[in-house]
Amino acid sequence: MGRVRIGELARATGTTARALRHYEQAGLLSSRRAANGYRVYDERAVVRVRNIRCLLVAGLTLDDVRVFLPCLDGDVAAAPPSDKGLRVASERLAVLNERIAAQTEARDRLEAALRQATGGRSRPVAS
Repeated sequence: MGRVRIGELARATGTTARALRHYEQAGLLSSRRAANGYRVYDERAVVRVRNIRCLLVAGLTLDDVRVFLPCLDGDVAAAPPSDKGLRVASERLAVLNERIAAQTEARDRLEAALRQATGGRSRPVAS
């Protein structure tokens, strides 16, 4: 099985070495140290990192992603969902919906204040 260094893994997965170290610190990824001290990953780490990134882009946190550890080395999207995974995703969706609602309310209040301040004229253009 081949080995890849951190920079190679970062390039292959469209991420950064810093993110990879962060994933390692979170317990989602592991590496070995080469004789020269460089981090070296199994080439299968490419799939794992891509899956981690996919889950993060979907709105999950690194803590949430830990639930999916058993399937991070395969096709996460095609794997049958676990009850725990579905629960975590549902909880994260609820949190995101709450944040969106709060941001929408804040935007609406600001928009109303701007309308009042400008006498109903169109909003000033942001620069």
